[in-house]
Amino acid sequence: MSVAETFGDNLARIRREADVGQDELAVRASVHRTEISQLERGLRIARIDTLIKLAASLEVTSDELLVGLAWVPGETRHGKFRSCAAADS
Repeated sequence: MSVAETFGDNLARIRREADVGQDELAVRASVHRTEISQLERGLRIARIDTLIKLAASLEVTSDELLVGLAWVPGETRHGKFRSCAAADS
């Protein structure tokens, strides 16, 4: 499942638990209703300001909308010098 789909599932579940329709959430969060629909279907990823608006409008923390999402950093590459003579060859 993608980040957008996981976020969308969380948003839809929390909205339904709050007994709030997409239209009402859109008004509360000052976003267009089609954006709510696209977010819930995983077609779009919320910007940080939209995330904050949605969380406040649903009276939850942003963490609750991000449940199941995590990032695992990649490995660090260590640089090294190479000799100038090798570079000139």
